[in-house]
Order: sequence, then C-alpha cells, then structure tokens
Amino acid sequence: MSENSSVLALVRLIDDPDENIYAHVRDALIDRGPEVIPLLESSWEHEDYGLLFQSRIENLVHDIQFSNTRNRLKEWINTPHKDLLEGAIIIAQYQYPNLDEASVKDSLQKIRKDIWLEINAHQTAYEKVRVFNKIFYGKYGFSGNSKNFHSPLNSCINTVLETKKGNPLSLCVLYSIIAQSLDLPIYGVNLPNHFVLAYMDEDNINPFINTSNEHGALFYINAFARGGIFDELEIKEFLKALNKSENREYFEPCSNSAILSRMLTNLINAFQQSGNADKVHELIELRDLFDFKL
Repeated sequence: MSENSSVLALVRLIDDPDENIYAHVRDALIDRGPEVIPLLESSWEHEDYGLLFQSRIENLVHDIQFSNTRNRLKEWINTPHKDLLEGAIIIAQYQYPNLDEASVKDSLQKIRKDIWLEINAHQTAYEKVRVFNKIFYGKYGFSGNSKNFHSPLNSCINTVLETKKGNPLSLCVLYSIIAQSLDLPIYGVNLPNHFVLAYMDEDNINPFINTSNEHGALFYINAFARGGIFDELEIKEFLKALNKSENREYFEPCSNSAILSRMLTNLINAFQQSGNADKVHELIELRDLFDFKL
C-alpha cells in the first residue's frame, strides 16, 4: 500500500464514533508529520463526512503543526550552536505554521546590505551604531510598539518585519541578528522588565587601554528607543528603581536559549491577557523544554 493510500485509509476513519479507534488514527497521523496536512486539508474541502469529521480534521492539523514546532524546538535546544534567527523563526511558526522562512531571511538580508554599504573598519563602535540606527530606524522605520505593547504580533519575527513594530525583545533580536551578520559584537542583555543590547569589546587586547566596563561591554543599546546608547550606570539606576540587586547577568550577554525562553514568556503573557487558555497551555509546554538548559 502506498503512503497516500495508507493515509487515506486513516482519514476515512477520522469520524469513527469509537473514541479508541479515533485516538489510534489521530496518533498515527500525527506521527506522519506535516507531510499529511495537504491531504487532510483536501479531505476537509472535498469529502462530505459531516461536522464531526471537519472538526477533527481542524484539530488534527493544529496538533500536527504544534507537534512539529515542539520537535523543531527540541532539536534546536539540543544543538551546540543555537542560531538565534532559526530559533526566532521556530517560535513564530507556532502562531504562523505556514511562515515563509525564505521571505524572512530575504528581508533581513536587504536591511543588512543597506547597512553594510555604509559601515567600514575605520569607524568607531559608536559611529557604526549610528550608521546602523540611521538605516534600521530611519530608512526602514522600525519602532517600539507602545500602543499595542502586549500584542502577540510583537513576538513573531515575521510580523515585526512586516509592521516595523515590536517590543523590546523582538527589536533587540532583529537588531542583534543583523549586527552579528555584519561582525558587530552586539548581544542581548536580559534585564528584568526590559531587554537591551550590549556592544562588547572583542578587539581590545591591551590591558592598559581598557575602554570597556568590568563586564566587557563598551556601551549598551536600547533598541526599543531607536537605538539610544547608554552606560552601566543607567542600568544600575534602573535596577535600583526596581529594587533589584546588581546581578552580573544584568550587565552581560545572555544565551540564545534565554532569549527564546523569554520570547515564549512574552507570548504566554499576551495570550493570558486575551483569555486564550489553550494557547497559554501549549506555550508553557514549549517553554518548559528549556528547563535547566538556559
């Protein structure tokens, strides 16, 4: 029996009233992965098996897509080199299963090229960031989404690229992905209630001419505020206002795993506010994959 024939045989059993039979069919189809989705969708459109059949098809498609997202995220977590762009795309695919990865990468490459044309090795770190900001915020119009700060759209890289609006974390993710592709040592810093970037001093090897702070950062960048530059004293003042200790992690780059975990937390908070308990439950399941691996 061909693969398609085998799947079609299972599809015909989807509306079986016996829950045990349906549970077996459901598990078998989920195990086959996203490849069966077109066939399921075609059956939903063309087969007149009734409302139970259509409802179960819809649920199956979602379950297969969620299982695929979970499996891809597990693989990402277990890889030694955790690529931030790949991770951000996986998270976005939870909300947009048919996301066009090539389109996302093309959009980023276009921004990168425009910045690359204007920076050079003779510029200082400050000058490079000013050029970056001119293109990223000036030409492309990226800005902080203050009006709809808690929207789930702010946590999906594809919609942030389309709308040019995001929250502190998503803007920092875009900023750092493009910056690192240009060999600019700019990495995320996981502050409480905020997320910023650190421009690290990777070139200074002379201990007598140390322009970076004790954490190795030349300065910090607020991507949510059009790339404003600030120093560690402002972080200390920020932490003091929140009654937080000056922990080392608030001054140094965090891991890409920590970034994705926080991205999922933002999505959880967004769907909690909208009362979507099913999505909250699934997103918590995804975030729990990061336990002890940050």
